[in-house]
Amino acid sequence: MAKIVSYNVNGIRAALKKDFLGWLQQVSPDVICLQEIKAHPEQLDLDIFEKAGYKHYWHPADKKGYSGVAILSKKEPKHVEYGCSIKDNDTEGRVIRADYENFSVISVYVPSGTAGDIRQEFKYEWLDEFYEYISDLRKVHPNLIVSGDYNICHKPIDIHNPISNAKSSGFLPEERAWLSKFIDSGMIDTFRHLNEEPHNYTWWSYRSNARARNLGWRLDYHLVSEPMVARIKRSIILIEAIHSDHCPILVEVDQ
Repeated sequence: MAKIVSYNVNGIRAALKKDFLGWLQQVSPDVICLQEIKAHPEQLDLDIFEKAGYKHYWHPADKKGYSGVAILSKKEPKHVEYGCSIKDNDTEGRVIRADYENFSVISVYVPSGTAGDIRQEFKYEWLDEFYEYISDLRKVHPNLIVSGDYNICHKPIDIHNPISNAKSSGFLPEERAWLSKFIDSGMIDTFRHLNEEPHNYTWWSYRSNARARNLGWRLDYHLVSEPMVARIKRSIILIEAIHSDHCPILVEVDQ
């Protein structure tokens, strides 16, 4: 069994100050995908990850203090791919992939469109190119686990107030249609595969006491390719972890 966690930490250095490392050792995933690390490796004490038993692979944004993804792994992957050759994507540190014997794991951080029309348009272009990238990749690596912050709530059940947020970036019809298309192309939303209950979220605004009131959005997903569907054993949201405005998500799959 492989235990894989995904976590938008909203700054790895800030999370470390909130005992992220102690939490990591307690949960003890085989692989953890991080998003929005907001740091370059040289800004971190990398020994602490190695002492915790993890190999570590970092793909930061060129711009310091912004974006960035990483993968920590107990087992050394056969291969690590930094970026995916999408225009403007690799400079923003949004995709990193680790290949193992029986599957490949991707940590992805989809752009947000909340900064305005220019970034929203960038998000749409990025999503289309990412769709093509994954479609091609699945021909070579059919067993994919694409984990991360998609910055999209898929359905009304995935957001606390779908009516008032109908025109909000992250819940726009075009974004939701893209996620439907991506899933329909042969990807499984592991959480919804096992859990159809409402009020399950992975991100809460820092405003209005939203987390305590569970006024959230489900933005983070473990999506696996269809050949892996029978291997999905558990998919849960680790709501008790509080190092970020997101919380981590966990999936367990047969090796």
